[in-house]
Amino acid sequence: MVEPEHRASAAQRLGAQETLGISTLDPGHRPPIMPPGRHVSIKIRMLDDTEEVFDVSQRASGKVVFDLVCTHLNLVEGDYFSLEYQDHHKMMVWLDLLKPIVKQLRRPKHTVLRFVVKFFPPDHTQLLEELTRYLFALQIKHDLACGRLACNDSSAALLVSHIIQSEIGDFEESQSRQHLLNNNYIPDQVALIDKIMEFHSKNVGQTPAESDYQLLEVARRLELYGVRLHPAKDREGSKLSLAVAHTGVLVFQGHTKINAFNWSKVRKLSFKRKRFLIKLRPDLNSSYQDTLEFLMGSRDCCKVFWKICVEYHAFFRLFEEPKPKPKPVLFTRGSSFRFSGRTQKQVIDYVKDSEFKKIPFESARIGNLPVLYELACANVGWVAISEVSGVVSNSPHLSASSGNSQGMVNGQKPVELCGHSPDGRQPSPLTSPLLNDAGSVRTDDEDEVRRKRFPTDKAYFIAKELLTTERTYLKDLEVVTVSFQNLVGKDEAAPDSLKSTIFSNFDPLYKFQSGFLREVEQRLALWEGRSNAHIKGDYQRIGDVMLKNLQGLKPLTAHLQKHSEALVELEKACRGSRRLEVLVRDFELQKVCYIPLNVFILRPLHRLLHYKQILERLCKHYPPTHVDFRDCRAALADVSEVVAQLHGSMIKMENFQKLLELKKDLIGIDSLVTPGREFIRLGCLSKLSGKGLQQRMFFLFNDVLLYTSRGMTATNQFKVHGQLPLHDMTIRESEDEWGVPHAFTLVGQRQSVVVAASSLSEMEKWMEDIKMAIDLAETSNGHTADLLARSLSDNKSTTEDSCAEAESEDDLMASRTSLERQAPHRGNTTVHVCWHRNTSVSMVDFSVAVENQLSGNLLRKFKNSNGWQKLWVVFTNFSLFFYKTHQDDYPLASLPLLGYSVTIPTESENIHKDYVFKLHFKSHVYYFRSESEYTFERWMEVIRSATVSASSTRILSRKEPHPY
Repeated sequence: MVEPEHRASAAQRLGAQETLGISTLDPGHRPPIMPPGRHVSIKIRMLDDTEEVFDVSQRASGKVVFDLVCTHLNLVEGDYFSLEYQDHHKMMVWLDLLKPIVKQLRRPKHTVLRFVVKFFPPDHTQLLEELTRYLFALQIKHDLACGRLACNDSSAALLVSHIIQSEIGDFEESQSRQHLLNNNYIPDQVALIDKIMEFHSKNVGQTPAESDYQLLEVARRLELYGVRLHPAKDREGSKLSLAVAHTGVLVFQGHTKINAFNWSKVRKLSFKRKRFLIKLRPDLNSSYQDTLEFLMGSRDCCKVFWKICVEYHAFFRLFEEPKPKPKPVLFTRGSSFRFSGRTQKQVIDYVKDSEFKKIPFESARIGNLPVLYELACANVGWVAISEVSGVVSNSPHLSASSGNSQGMVNGQKPVELCGHSPDGRQPSPLTSPLLNDAGSVRTDDEDEVRRKRFPTDKAYFIAKELLTTERTYLKDLEVVTVSFQNLVGKDEAAPDSLKSTIFSNFDPLYKFQSGFLREVEQRLALWEGRSNAHIKGDYQRIGDVMLKNLQGLKPLTAHLQKHSEALVELEKACRGSRRLEVLVRDFELQKVCYIPLNVFILRPLHRLLHYKQILERLCKHYPPTHVDFRDCRAALADVSEVVAQLHGSMIKMENFQKLLELKKDLIGIDSLVTPGREFIRLGCLSKLSGKGLQQRMFFLFNDVLLYTSRGMTATNQFKVHGQLPLHDMTIRESEDEWGVPHAFTLVGQRQSVVVAASSLSEMEKWMEDIKMAIDLAETSNGHTADLLARSLSDNKSTTEDSCAEAESEDDLMASRTSLERQAPHRGNTTVHVCWHRNTSVSMVDFSVAVENQLSGNLLRKFKNSNGWQKLWVVFTNFSLFFYKTHQDDYPLASLPLLGYSVTIPTESENIHKDYVFKLHFKSHVYYFRSESEYTFERWMEVIRSATVSASSTRILSRKEPHPY
C-alpha cells in the first residue's frame, strides 16, 4: 500500500511553524474584536484543501470571520481574497463582510466556507508578498483541476510543470512520472504526461517561489485567467456567459471571448428581475445600442453577478473605498449594496507605506520542499540583515523569539530603523543592533562638559568636517585598495591591464591620504587641547596643513586622471569575462561595498570638490587679516586648478557611471550604454492603458524615454516595456482630457502615451525635463562623447521598436526565455527607492549629492523613546548610513532619504535640546542632534539636497567651467 504524499500547508511551504504563515504582519498580530453573543464554529476550507475551524459569535459580521482567516494566515494582501459558500438555492455566493453571519448562513455548523481568490489583478507583479503569490498559485492549481481554467494542451502542460517543480523539486524521470500518475492536476492528464515531463526537465534550479512566479506568468496570459462564467442569453436566445474582470464586463460563447465592455465605456450596470442591463456611453463609431440586455437564470443570478461587477469596478478603478450613501428617511429604491474594503490602489499603497523590503536570506529544505526564508526590512532602508547577523546572534530578544518562527520579523505597522517603532514597541533585534548598547546613550552632563572643553569657533567645526569626511574617504579607498584588490588581485579572470590601471593608481593615492589624515588628526588634537603642548593661535588653524598636502597632491594628478580610465577598463573587462562579471557582482553584494563599486572608483575625483568647498567656507569665514586666511586662499587656488583640469572627464564619467548602474537595474535592453547618451531623470509615473492606471518606472535620456515595470523575480530588476524616441516628440498637459490628476500626454512618431505624476510638482519636473530632452534630441544629431566613442566602440547601438504591452497566450513560450533564472541583484538602489516612494530624481540631483557628502557623530532619538544614541553617520548616495564608530568597516543599517522631509521640531514635540532636526516620512519619525550650530546647518543643508529635488534648469550648470 502506497502511503499518501505529504502536502505542505501554506505555512509549511514557506518554512513556518504549524499555525503561522510567513508574511510581514506582526507574529503577534491581534485578531479582530469579537462581539458578545452565543458562539458557533465556522469551518473554512483553505486553498490547500485543509480545513480550519474558527469559533465566532453569531452576531459577528462577515468581516470578523474573514479577518480571523487573514490573521491565521498572517496575510497582508488579504483584500484580493474572500469567502464563498453555497446558499439555500444551491448557488455559490460571496460572504457579505458587512452583514452578520446569522443573517447569511442558515445552518452555520453545516456550512463550509471556501477561502478563495476573488480579485485577479492583470499583472501578478502587483502582488508584493510571496505568501500572496503562493496562494494565487494554489488557486490556479485548483482552477486547472476543476476545468475552470481551460486552455490548450501546451499551456496546460507548461502550467503543470511549474506546479510539480514547486512540489517535488528538480526533474528526475522516474519520480516525476510516478508523481504524475499518483496526482491529477488537469482533466485527461495521462495523454499529456510526456509533454509535462519535457517542460519539467527545463525547470531545473527553480525554487518554489520562482515556480509560483512562472506559473502566474503563464496563467495571466490565458483568456480564462480569473474568469468565473455566469450563464446568460442574449435577446435572440443564444446561450452565452457573462464574466467580470479588471478591465470590465466580458461576454463568452463557450470558452471563447466574443466581446468586452471596458469600464470606460460603461455608463451604468443594473438588473431588473432576470434581465441584466449594461448602459453604454454614447459612441458615434460604435454599432452597439445604448443599452444591452442579457437574460439570466433568475433574479438572484442577476443580483449575484451585478454585485461582483460593482465590487470589481470599485476595487480596480477607484482610488479609495466608496463612502456609504445616507439612508433615506421614508423609503428606499434599489439595492443598498456597496463595495466594502480597500481598493487595489489602497492595498498597494499600504504595503509600500509599510516599506517592506524582502531580502533572500537563507535556503533550507524541509523534506523534499526547498524553502526560501525571507526577512522584512523597514523603510526600504535596507537594513542589511546579513551585515548585522554577528551582532544579532547574541541578542536576548532574538533567542527568545527564534523558536517561534523562522525568518519572520516585524510587521503590519512599519518597523522603525534600528530602534523603537512609532508606537513604542521594542525594536526588532535584526534591525536594531545599536540600541541595546547602553554605552551609546549620551547624558546632558556629558554635553555640558563637552561644550566647556572644546572650541566653539566656526573655523574649528569646518576643520572638524574635514577630519570626519577624510576618515570616511579613507575607508572608501580601502574598499578598492584592500577588499576589491584581495578579491580580484590574484584571480586569473582579471586582466593585467585592469589590475594595473586600478591598483597602480589607487595605492599611491591611499598612501598619500593616510598621511594627510594623520596630520589633520594631530592638528585637531592640538586645537582641542588634547595634547601636552601649550595651545597657542598657531595650532588653531588648518589652512597650512591643507596647503602643504594639496601641493603634495599635485604630482598625483596623473593618477587622478586615470581614475576615469579605470571605470572604462573595468566595464570592458567585465564584458569580456563572464567570471569577472560574476566576481564584481558578488563583491557589490558584500556588506563592505555599501554603494556601487563604480562610485568608489570615482571617489577621489569627488573628494577634490569637497576640499574646494571646505576651503571656500574657511575663506568666507576668515577676515583677510587672519593668520590662516593666506594659506587657505593659496590652497583653494591649488585645488581649483586641479579640479579645472579634471572637470571635463569628471562630468563624462559621472554620466557613464550612472548609465552602468542603470544597466544593472534594467532587463530587456541590450544597448543602454551607447556613445553620446546622457541620463536626465528616472522615477515613477502611472501609465494609462486599457487596464487603467498602472505604476511604471520611467527613464529619461537625451535621446529616448524608457518605461518599465518591476518584476517580482530574484533579480529585482525592471523589465523594459517600451522605448519612446524623443525625436519629433511633443508633450502636452491632459488632465482635463482624461480626468486624471497631473496627467500629460507624450505623442511620438509611432505611439502616444498618457501618464500621470503623483503630484503637481512631480508633473512639472517631468514635463520640464522632457521638453528639454526633446530640444537636446533635435539639436544634438547624435553627438558622440569622445571617451565613450573611443572606449566602447564595440558596444552595439540598435534602435528597438516600442514594445506593445498587450500580451496573449501565443507569447507563453517567448516569456520563458526572458524570465530565465538570473543572479541575485542588489535591491536597495536609487531606482528601487524611487519605485517604493513613488518619486523621481534627476542627474542634477545626483550631481548635487556627489558634492554634498558629509559624515560625523550624531545623536539619534525615536518618536517614543527617551534616550539619545550616539552613532557615526555617513551621508552619501541619497542615504544615511549608520555605524557604531568611524572605525567600522561597513554600515549596520541605512536610511534612504528620498521622499523624507527635514524640519525643525515644534514646541509640542517636547524636544528641549539645541541643534535638533527632524526627519519624517508618513509615520516614520527620527530626531537627530548635532554638536554645534555649524554642524546643524551643514546636516540640514546636505539632507535637503537629497529630499528636495533640484530644478532641471540646472541640468547644464556643472557642464560649464567653474569660475575659479
